[in-house]
Amino acid sequence: MDRRTFITTAACSVIAAPLVAQAQQPAVPVVGFLSSRSPEESAAHAAAFRQGLSETGYVEAQNVAIEYRWAKGHYERLPALASELVRLRVSVMAAVGGEPSALAAKAATATIPIVFLIGDDPVALGLVASFNRPGGNLTGVSFLTGELGAKRLGLLCELVPNASAIALLLNPNNPKAESHRQDVQTAAHALGRRLLVLHASTEAEFESNFAMLAKERVGALVVENDPFFDTQRNRLVALAARNAV
Repeated sequence: MDRRTFITTAACSVIAAPLVAQAQQPAVPVVGFLSSRSPEESAAHAAAFRQGLSETGYVEAQNVAIEYRWAKGHYERLPALASELVRLRVSVMAAVGGEPSALAAKAATATIPIVFLIGDDPVALGLVASFNRPGGNLTGVSFLTGELGAKRLGLLCELVPNASAIALLLNPNNPKAESHRQDVQTAAHALGRRLLVLHASTEAEFESNFAMLAKERVGALVVENDPFFDTQRNRLVALAARNAV
């Protein structure tokens, strides 16, 4: 079990708390599962989620129901999907697949408990008031991977020392895209490397981006930590191999 899957399982202990209160009622409690990803790409995480619930005594289709909503990489769908779960009066909502899911869940309800899994600082994003006292109806886990962009660039420069130009691929729909760009841009300047910033929020944009890499003679590529790019990692790897990046 990888680290992210392990934490998905562990986070279910937090999700179980509201279910205990709901269990006092005759109806079976319902958990909302909101993800920016696709069910195929997230099969292992969804299985870990169900396993975590079962370890706290809640088994899907027996004493708990789970309503899944998948944005499949289309972040603009998340607000409507979160609102659907609110209308279903779920007992608790799990917002997974990064910051877009968590922000959509927060905007949809101020009363239903929300547990998030994200990569950036939840305080800076406005999800919680502080780490020690989250306040409100949200709590969760952050991997803080958003702070690693500059480190990734440094490692890439060690792997490809002759690459004078390096590209950064960002999803403009990611709420932290601009801060990630600034961090990597600062690191590139310090390392004496030219940075080409590219944007993609759909699959159709990948081809033109990689064509630009060839045109600009870019020797290496840093891909932003983003749920959409995670779902497209096989395609990105194939394009990188085809274009010798």
